[in-house]
Formats: sequence, structure tokens, C-alpha cells
Amino acid sequence: MSDRLDHGLQSGIAEMPVVAVVIPCYRVTQHIVDVIERIGPECQQIYVVDDCCPDNSGEYVRTHCTDSRVRILRNQRNLGVGGAVMAGYEAALKGGADILVKIDGDGQMPPELLRRFVAPILSGVADYTKGNRFYDLSMVRSMPTLRLLGNAALSFMSKFSSGYWDVFDPTNGYTAIHRRVAAHLPLDRISRRYFFESDMLFRLNTLRAMVVDVPMAARYNDEVSNLKISRIFGEFFWGHARNFAKRIFYNYFLRDLSAASLQLVLGALLMGAGATYGLLKWFFNPGNPATAGTVMLAALPIMLGLQLVLAFLMWDMQSVPRMPVHPRLPDEPDVVNHPPHPSGDSLE
Repeated sequence: MSDRLDHGLQSGIAEMPVVAVVIPCYRVTQHIVDVIERIGPECQQIYVVDDCCPDNSGEYVRTHCTDSRVRILRNQRNLGVGGAVMAGYEAALKGGADILVKIDGDGQMPPELLRRFVAPILSGVADYTKGNRFYDLSMVRSMPTLRLLGNAALSFMSKFSSGYWDVFDPTNGYTAIHRRVAAHLPLDRISRRYFFESDMLFRLNTLRAMVVDVPMAARYNDEVSNLKISRIFGEFFWGHARNFAKRIFYNYFLRDLSAASLQLVLGALLMGAGATYGLLKWFFNPGNPATAGTVMLAALPIMLGLQLVLAFLMWDMQSVPRMPVHPRLPDEPDVVNHPPHPSGDSLE
């Protein structure tokens, strides 16, 4: 991909893929201009989304940045980081971008890594790429302990809800997506808050899109993160539980019925029956020792059910999408089938 980009730079923009960077802005005026200046020539469009920032980030960029690639969007009300990114996606799709890259404006995501995120998509081995700060264990030491543990827990829950068992660090916001895949996502239904990166993975799985992790270092300098693990853990837990139930229903009962569907149903029924029988016997016969037959009648269905559920999980882990879907999706460069966010207005 690097050769392809370099060739495009030498032979003209017409032969280059159009790469757009979306930067949601909320209280990042201290770093945003530096982030924009570090974005290389492989990017042709930069969408700065002022999410009703108290610091008036959009006007600040317009005043202090002369980069001709910059287009400034301003939301009339705060939509949250997810809503800001979706507004940027819609604008980039209408602007004809081929690859949409999302970078935060606080300086934690090095713009110099952009080529790494675009490369797998252009080479046809991915539909969506995302950063993974846990890939190099020697670099994880720079991550605060609470954030490290919180991200590990959220990553585990994300594997269940999204079905991407081979990706990690779901809250990492350094991402890139092919325009055809983005155009087929329900942008107006994706979470507008911090859960949106995890919600994106769930939505991508419904398209059977291929997701690839891109190793990157964890950087923590003087930036102030608005994401507090302790504050959003409950929201994430219920969001993952909802998406897990929806994904299982979509993939194993609505779209298709397979042996895994039967394993899940029978396993859940056996475990429930065994647990119910054991609890009833314990409740109605307090203090009386259970016979061997009673124990077996309760334990055997639970053990068989557990085996079936584990077999289902193995099936689910092996069904992670392994082939990019964007070559098979229709290309609709001038049509976005989702209503725009009503509060997103362009300043320029």
C-alpha cells in the first residue's frame, strides 16, 4: 500500500485513493492544530467536527490553521463523540472519500501512523482497521493501571457482543473504514456516546465485515481524557449484553439455522432444567442430604448443557469473518441511505 500511495503522490491525485480524516473536537484546542499539521500528504480531506465545543474548536482551527484540506463542521448541539464521528462520516461519504480514518484531536493518536491503518484496506485484506495498544506488551507499562484493567474487561465483553474474538482494545478510537462498508452501516443508529467504537464492531459483524487490529503504542502525556472507565462501565455492560443478544438472534436464528443454533438452545435448556431441579430440591428439603440420584439428576443436565454451550462458543469463535466484504458491496458514491444528523451544519 505504501508503494501505491507513493506512486499516487508522484503521478497525481487522480490515481490516488481519496483518504479522509475525521477529527471530532471537544475541548482539544491545545492539541488540534498540531494534530492537523502532522497529517501527511496521503490524506486529501480533513473533517474537523466541532461538537458544540465550549472552546469553539471549529473557529479556533479556522483562525489558526491554513491547511487547504480542512473542512469544518459544527454541531448546533453536543452529540457526543460517536455522534460527531458519524456526522464526519456522512460529510466524507458525500465528499467522495474512499477511506475514512478517525483520529482524536487530543494528540494521543499519532497521525504518522495513518498509512498503517489504510494499508490493509487498500490491499484488500480488511474492511475496517482499528488500533490495538496491547499488542506490544513492553509498551503497555505506560498505560495507567486502572485504565489497563478497565480496557481488558471491556475487551472481553466486546468479544462476546461483537463476535470478533481475535481483536482487542475495542475502545481504541484510531480507526479506518472502507467507504462501501461505511455507506451500508446504519449511521443514525450507532451509539453517540463513548460506546460507539464497541457498537461499531457489532454493526460491522452484522455486515460480516473483516476487522484487522493495527499495533500502536499507548501514549499518555498531558492530554485529559473524558472517558472514565469507572463511570461508563455500567453503560458498557448493558450495551454489550444487548448487542450480544441481538447478534446471536441475527446470526443464528434470523439469518441462518445451524448446528450451533441447536447447541445453544439445547445447552441453555439443559443447564436451566438442571439448575431449577437442584434449587427446588434444596428449597423444599432443607437440611436433608440429597441422594446420589438427586445429585445426578441435577448435575448431569448442567454438565451436558455446559458442554453444548462451550461447543457453541467454539463454533462462534471460528465463524469470525475472514474475507473482506467491501468488494462485494455495491458502490454508491453519491448516495448515503441514512438521514443526516439534524444538528450538524458546515461552517465552510
